Amino acid sequence: MQQAGVRQATAPVSVGGLLGWLALAALAPGAAHLRAGWRKTGLVLISCYAAGLLALLALWLLTDSGNLLGSLTADSWLTTITVGAGVLGLAWFVLIVHSFVVLRPGRLPQSGQIVAGTLAGLLAVLVVVPFGAVGQTVLTYQKTLNDIFQNNPDDDESPAVAQPKPDDPWAGRQRVNILLLGGDADDNRIGVRTDSMNLASIDVKTGNTVLFSLPRNLENVRFRPGTPMALRFPDGFRLPPDPGGGRSDLLNSVWEYADAHPEIFGGKQRQGARVLMDTIGYTLGVKVDWYALVNMWGFARLIDAIGGITLTVETDVVFGKYNEGLVKAGTRRLKGADAMWYARSRTNTDDYIRMRRQRCVMGALLDQADPLTVLTRFNKIALATKELIRTDIPRPMFNQLVPLALKVKNAKVASVQFVPPLINTGYPDWEKIRDIASKAIRDSAAKRPAVAATAPAAPTGSASPAGSASPKVPASPSPKKTPKQSSQNPLKGLTEGCGGAL
Repeated sequence: MQQAGVRQATAPVSVGGLLGWLALAALAPGAAHLRAGWRKTGLVLISCYAAGLLALLALWLLTDSGNLLGSLTADSWLTTITVGAGVLGLAWFVLIVHSFVVLRPGRLPQSGQIVAGTLAGLLAVLVVVPFGAVGQTVLTYQKTLNDIFQNNPDDDESPAVAQPKPDDPWAGRQRVNILLLGGDADDNRIGVRTDSMNLASIDVKTGNTVLFSLPRNLENVRFRPGTPMALRFPDGFRLPPDPGGGRSDLLNSVWEYADAHPEIFGGKQRQGARVLMDTIGYTLGVKVDWYALVNMWGFARLIDAIGGITLTVETDVVFGKYNEGLVKAGTRRLKGADAMWYARSRTNTDDYIRMRRQRCVMGALLDQADPLTVLTRFNKIALATKELIRTDIPRPMFNQLVPLALKVKNAKVASVQFVPPLINTGYPDWEKIRDIASKAIRDSAAKRPAVAATAPAAPTGSASPAGSASPKVPASPSPKKTPKQSSQNPLKGLTEGCGGAL
């Protein structure tokens, strides 16, 4: 008679049968235990596994995906995921080993035991690999975020910003304004020269975005009254010409100049970011919340990390000191270096065509950097991003920017380029720039087509768009007439005109 409590099991008839049950146990914990007669253990394992899957499914279905992903970027959650991956990996390893034992491989012939034991050991190691990969990826992600986004940004470099609150992470703001800068670093250049300047104004509810592109060669830049730069340059940013005839007093030189002259700020160092943010915010009539400075070569590595981007190059783009480089015309997938030179080169063209190309590259990145691509190439993207970005966005705010970025990807993204004939870069009409920016933001928020550039200016004292400042921008003298504006709408889709004739 069989003793009570002794589990009965029928030995697997072959090595293949035993390994098959082990493989099934790796996918459905408890299956091998049920086969071996360990009914209670098997049912508990399967029940816990099913309950875990259902809980994850419910969490995904019942929680907004953007908010969920944003929450998962918090340090506490990232640490929990890393530790959890390690614990689950160890648990799965133990599960495979114990499943092998309860299946009683000793009933197999000796040669079968050796084969089964070897393959079972390999399987036990293999099931740990996915958990290890998850833990390593999350650690890389966490380190990258903490390297780029600081918990306490340098007060000397950027203005203080309100920390997010659980009930209202945007502190009542309807829009967030982020200054996106392209840094044109050079071995022979001291400081930062920002040759690409775009302000993204984002509606926090809808994700509707207006991208304002400002030309690098904007002259007579005005500074907010009362600031140290305004006291130094009361009639606009103007310096004597360089020895070679060039100018170092254009908009793209503001950061560099402020960094090089700490005496203007009472000896405070690294004021370039703060000054440029305030200057562009004053020019457009908005409050700039944060900036992100993109290194051009890091940008190329980012494009390589996602596998390149597909672009239509309208005509051959020449680049290089001796015009030795060429990005050929046609529609194809460009690697990072070619995409960067397409966006950067001014050979045989001008700043304004380059600004349009930059807008096209941004649009291609927004369209083609889908979540699946980001996940499958995450480590490469993380390494490229670490070298790509310098920013003053606080680390806690990143949790809120993730769901906002997902909204932007599926929302209406328009752009305004402040280039001739819309404005005269030598003698800008500052009031007009502000009026166009104000209208573009209102129209983006209202989801209706923008009015033409020649529409009447808003009356003095009218309400400014949410998130904007309200100082009156002084008009500059206009010895030269600004070219007559067309009635063409200045607010365009981000990729409008991309792939068309120059």
